[in-house]
Amino acid sequence: MQTRRGFLNNALAVTVAASGAADALAQTAGRERDYGPNANPQPYPDPDFVVVDNRFRRYIVHSPIRRHHTGLLWSEGPAWNGAGRYLVWSDIPNNAQMRLIEEDGHVTLFRNNSGYSNGNTFDYEGRQLSCEHGGRRVVRYEPSGRVTVIAEKFEGKRLNSPNDIVVHPDGSIWFTDPIYGINGNFEGFKGDKELKEAVYRVDGKTGQIEKLADELDEPNGICFSPDYKKVYIADTGRALDMKVFDVDGKAIRNGKRFAKLTVPSDGGPSFADGMRCDTDGNLWCGARPGVQVLSPAGELIGMIRLPETCANVCFGGTKRNRLFMAASQSLYSVYVDAIGAHIA
Repeated sequence: MQTRRGFLNNALAVTVAASGAADALAQTAGRERDYGPNANPQPYPDPDFVVVDNRFRRYIVHSPIRRHHTGLLWSEGPAWNGAGRYLVWSDIPNNAQMRLIEEDGHVTLFRNNSGYSNGNTFDYEGRQLSCEHGGRRVVRYEPSGRVTVIAEKFEGKRLNSPNDIVVHPDGSIWFTDPIYGINGNFEGFKGDKELKEAVYRVDGKTGQIEKLADELDEPNGICFSPDYKKVYIADTGRALDMKVFDVDGKAIRNGKRFAKLTVPSDGGPSFADGMRCDTDGNLWCGARPGVQVLSPAGELIGMIRLPETCANVCFGGTKRNRLFMAASQSLYSVYVDAIGAHIA
């Protein structure tokens, strides 16, 4: 006997299979909707879920896409604090961090001098880590309120503008360092590049910073596979692609292209900015036309359409099955039948 959920999901899949992903996107392009908490109810499944491959159907649940907050300048770096049950994210040009509290959905200004932070995460002790464009550094916020500088120089030269950040179970901190924050005064302070754009690892025991790779043009989003045996890095420079490397202890090896994204509706260029893995190894990527979901083999299996460009995502909520999407001027979320593979 087919369930109501199965019937609805199958209906969506049939529509997409018959017309193709491009037609499915075209059918909803330009459609006006209210994403706020008082919006008119949406049919299930949410019409802005787009199934490209039947493997994506299992991750769709009866949850509408909701916009929690808007009015920002550039929404980035969402990270989930499990103990506090809140989400923190950055509004880079406003030099601020915002916070959404799970209990009642309340959004508040969290820090009004964030060092023009971009990417955020939490370590295994629950301490917040942030990439600062303004200070050209990575910092950690201690329980006492003190700010500890994790990295700001390599071989005596200043970092460019640390962008995205993840933590490894061995206690190390990995981050990317493109030049976006020093290109002008909008997302930090205009400055000179002293180092080639690169990816770095900070040892959790010694604090020593080591360069992992500098062959990417503009390394941006970074994410581990669920078993931490691979690391994915988005290159938003000339390549506009995603690379995958094998993690070999304190080093990474065998880098190769993982995926190069397009917008299915018109074949135009798209690219991953921030991304996170679920426990099945799929990558949920902030990429036009919203979020693109890739299989562990790099195949596009589904999308979530948003009315704004999505920069970064993370899984949160008590069950880590709520996808938060930091997109341009706003913060969105939707429940999915996937679980985030990592702690933040």
